[in-house]
Amino acid sequence: MRKIIHIDMDSFYAAVEQRDFPELKGKAIAVGGSPEGRGVVATASYEARKYGVRSAMNAREALQRCPELIFVPPRFEVYKQVSQHLRTIFQRYTDLIEPLSLDEAYLDVTEDKLGVGSAIEIAKQIKQAVQEELNLTASAGVSTNKFTAKIASDYQKPDGLTFIGPSKVVPFLESLPIEKFFGVGKVTAQRMKGKGIHYGRDLKQFSEDALVRNFGKSGKFFYHMVRGHDDRPVRPDRLIKSIGAEDTFERDIADPEEMKNELIKLVDKVAQRLSQKKESGRTVTLKIKFADFTQITRSLTALHYLSRATEIGNAIGALFDKVNFEDRKVRLLGVTVSNLYKQELERIDKGQLRLWD
Repeated sequence: MRKIIHIDMDSFYAAVEQRDFPELKGKAIAVGGSPEGRGVVATASYEARKYGVRSAMNAREALQRCPELIFVPPRFEVYKQVSQHLRTIFQRYTDLIEPLSLDEAYLDVTEDKLGVGSAIEIAKQIKQAVQEELNLTASAGVSTNKFTAKIASDYQKPDGLTFIGPSKVVPFLESLPIEKFFGVGKVTAQRMKGKGIHYGRDLKQFSEDALVRNFGKSGKFFYHMVRGHDDRPVRPDRLIKSIGAEDTFERDIADPEEMKNELIKLVDKVAQRLSQKKESGRTVTLKIKFADFTQITRSLTALHYLSRATEIGNAIGALFDKVNFEDRKVRLLGVTVSNLYKQELERIDKGQLRLWD
């Protein structure tokens, strides 16, 4: 039986800012966005979360909820450095590390390097090292699979440690509110509640076929997750599925030429990131968010793999020229390349990816 730990840093970007700038400690801060109500919140401190400020919330709404909110520009290079240190802490115990982002990862410690033996003890030691070496806090979930470990890490945030042992997995999931299940968003949770599904035990009453009829392909995932079925291994070689870049502007843009200049910058960023990852892809996607927050995406799939800025730029230009702006101003532009070469190699090698991938 596997021993899986999910580590999730607490309010990561905001916590780093409060650590490095003591005057921000105890204050409601948002990393990202601006005092003028532009952009979106990347991370909010726990002081801001008490007012309902959340990541991905637009800055205008965040300000309405918390008028004293302090906006802090992100320092991604610093966050990356902290993330790299965090990984060295993980590597003391195992090489089976699957990062999900800069601030969270799965660890398989079934056989740990130091011979500690106890996943709970390893989680405690990691949390202590994070506190002592980084002056930050992390929450940890310990269980027999990735799904329940991830739910557990969120259960007692911040600075939490939750263990869900083999005999407790099913009872824990049965008593869990449906909106707490990883993968169930607000819209799906409301749909479920409309069908009388408020807790895991309610979800468990539905057959797999019934869940597929009601929720499409996700129904199969819901059927297995509430039963604690998750045989996914921790994959240190996990492949990224897309590479992109986007920018929210300080003021809305109306001039098409200015939009094109901004897209050139984004294309260059994406090409550089593809080069760093030694990747290429066949699908190019243009994302546009208008001043009224409506959003569109347009995609083009080439017959060959693209990686150079000129190739990606030509595709983005073709997509851009087909957009009917109707005199609407633009607040965000994004460029993404997907159907990546290495991802396709994995599909060919392993067949169609499973539900869990």
